Amino acid sequence: MFPGGVNPKQMAGMMKKMGISQVNLPVRKVILEMADGNLVIENPDVMKIKMQGQESYQITGEAIEEATESFSEEDIKLVVEKSGKSEDEARKALENSDGDIAEAIVELQ
Repeated sequence: MFPGGVNPKQMAGMMKKMGISQVNLPVRKVILEMADGNLVIENPDVMKIKMQGQESYQITGEAIEEATESFSEEDIKLVVEKSGKSEDEARKALENSDGDIAEAIVELQ
């Protein structure tokens, strides 16, 4: 609710006079990429706020944590090539070695 009985239309007018604009954005998904994984927010409410020449974004919704692999598809192909094992075996070995290619190859031999 708005303080002091101010209705939303009056609040928007006051904000406009102060040079603050707000726009709802039709966003389907927000992904925050972090060092140890991602936060994914499906169907969020996203508000773009412009104030004093700077834009900021307010995101509301339920976040789900996703872990990211510490290795790439190229790493998997290299382990497959060097070990002669399948992609699934290479992926598992890379997961066990926290992405260490040499350790993964040794594990598979």
